[in-house]
Amino acid sequence: MDDNLKDQSWIQTEFRDGLDEELEMEIYDEHIPEELRHINRPGALPPMERHTYFTELFRLQAELVKLQDWVIHTKAKVVVIFEGRDAAGKGGIIKRVAQRLNPRVARVVALPAPSEREQTQWYFQRYVSHLPAGGEIVFFDRSWYNRAGVERVMGFADEGQVEQFYNDVPEFERMLCRSGIKLVKYWFSITDEEQQYRFLTRIYDPMKQWKLSPMDLQSRIRWEDYTIAKEEMLLRTNIDEAPWWIVEGNDKKRARLNCIDHLLKQIPYEEVPHDMVELPDRVSNPDYERHVLQEDLYVPQKY
Repeated sequence: MDDNLKDQSWIQTEFRDGLDEELEMEIYDEHIPEELRHINRPGALPPMERHTYFTELFRLQAELVKLQDWVIHTKAKVVVIFEGRDAAGKGGIIKRVAQRLNPRVARVVALPAPSEREQTQWYFQRYVSHLPAGGEIVFFDRSWYNRAGVERVMGFADEGQVEQFYNDVPEFERMLCRSGIKLVKYWFSITDEEQQYRFLTRIYDPMKQWKLSPMDLQSRIRWEDYTIAKEEMLLRTNIDEAPWWIVEGNDKKRARLNCIDHLLKQIPYEEVPHDMVELPDRVSNPDYERHVLQEDLYVPQKY
């Protein structure tokens, strides 16, 4: 093989290695525990062809990188909220959106339950500290809308607190928008049957059991309560400055592509010109002699 072909082969290998992470996740996502192979999933769409999915995903992720460059260049501030029922696919879309971005620019915020101290604060206070500065993007994996959902349904907030939230949140979000933040809100919607199937996969798949919490089990019991809470939330907090967008989430791959494509259309970004980067030559010191390290410092070459 001539040197030119060798170089091309090496570059192709490096490129494929960069995509393997996504492929690994997809292959595992399609794994069905033996106990669930007999279950029928009503209304399931035909599987999306893998080549089509990856082609579109990588194209959209390249556009997200351009969006990131534009945000840095213009000092824009972007907040994207991902809400939805448990097992609706929020984590999967957030992972794909943030996967190729610089974590110093685009960060994911997934807050735990509020501490005792935080419970005495202004409700929005613990979220405000995570809002972006100029040149940053923040993805909220659940957000202040916990009050309208899980806190309300599970009794962690009383009706007075919920009503106060509904009075405050439209003005709070208008304040964010007036400050220059671009706020985009997504609700991931799945059917009762699809949520049940995804919960069962978490029960029978040891690598997914950590995703299933006691609160998730309660959300199954209180499906209708969550539906009522969701409908009121969407109705009362759908403001012109920051409307809700509903993503049909029963098909994970289609939901991811549709959401990323839509997100890119919400922000008027442009490609930022870059100077061509030239790799400098390595400085070599002829007097330097590399020390040989003892073998027991190295991780064994098992693979």
